[in-house]
Order: sequence, then structure tokens, then C-alpha cells
Amino acid sequence: MNWLLVACGGAIGATLRYAAGLLLAKPTVLFPWATWWVNILGCFCAGVFFAFSQKYPVLQNEARLLLMVGILGGFTTFSSFGLETFQLLRQGQSGLAFSYAISSVVIGVIVLGLGYYLFQSILKIDV
Repeated sequence: MNWLLVACGGAIGATLRYAAGLLLAKPTVLFPWATWWVNILGCFCAGVFFAFSQKYPVLQNEARLLLMVGILGGFTTFSSFGLETFQLLRQGQSGLAFSYAISSVVIGVIVLGLGYYLFQSILKIDV
């Protein structure tokens, strides 16, 4: 049954990812903003979910499979991130490729922490 939660969540997340790509993609822009924003938003949501799962342990089981592994797993996209970074490198855009990679990771972790600590304080979670 767990696989069904992951599969349904993945379908939802992938659909949301596709919709976000349609809304955010600008073909004339070299920097892959759509993937960047999707991954940053996904990190924020992961931080929020982690805060909620600390307050409500029931979210650490099946709900985690649906929300984190399924929906957020389908929504965020490491493979697109890797491909876009590689394409920038192949196009001779090394500075842009490295700024994309570094900003994705560093800002992603910062935003995840912000989501966690913001909702931790709202939920009054003891660390």
C-alpha cells in the first residue's frame, strides 16, 4: 500500500512541476529559473513539513510517503538541475553553471531551514 501513496503523490508532484515549468519558463533566458524556483520552493515545503512532523509524529509514516517522497519528490527535480548545469557547462557558461549549482544548494538549504524554523516557532515546537 505504501507504494500507492508514493505513486499518487509522485503523480501530483510531477503535474505541479509541469505546471510550474509552464508558468515560469522563459525561452529567451539562459538561467534555468523554472527549475531553480521549483527546487527552492520544494526545499521550503520540506522544511515546513519537517516542522509539522516534529509536532505531529503521525506525519512521519504514511503521510511522509505521500507528501515528502511522493509529492515533493515528484515536484522537485534533481535530474533537471543536473542536466541544466551540464548544458550550461557545454555552452561555455561556466560562471552561470557554477552560480546555478551553488545557489541552488546553498539557498535551498537556507530556505529549508527558514521553513522549518518559521513553522517551528508558529507551532511552538521544543527542539
